[in-house]
Amino acid sequence: MKSTLAKLTTTITTYVLGITTFISLPTHADDVCSSNAPAEVKAAAGCSGAGSVGTLPDAITSILNAIILVSGLIAVIFIIVGGINYMTSSGDAAKVKKAKDTILYSVIGLIICVLAFAIVNFVIVSLLKQG
Repeated sequence: MKSTLAKLTTTITTYVLGITTFISLPTHADDVCSSNAPAEVKAAAGCSGAGSVGTLPDAITSILNAIILVSGLIAVIFIIVGGINYMTSSGDAAKVKKAKDTILYSVIGLIICVLAFAIVNFVIVSLLKQG
């Protein structure tokens, strides 16, 4: 009989892998900014000058989101490592406890990454993009 933690780990891993599969699918949309579209269309799409970063809030959001993404990926990797350690523990109580702790702390880290992403984007939108 599987423990609750093992079921939780399996469920989370399945969802994460499923989500990353759909996120990584290529899209075949035309790039409006590099096409010969009218200036009004490019302005509506938010195209800026060549090599331009945009506004300061956009740059801050991009940098922080990249850092949070990397942290989340590290947490997912540790969840997988903890699961592998759990499966290969051969019933050794110390190894099982260490693997469960790794999974638990990684899930907590992943939750913190998701909350940090939401908080950063909320703060940037609320405070820096006013006016």
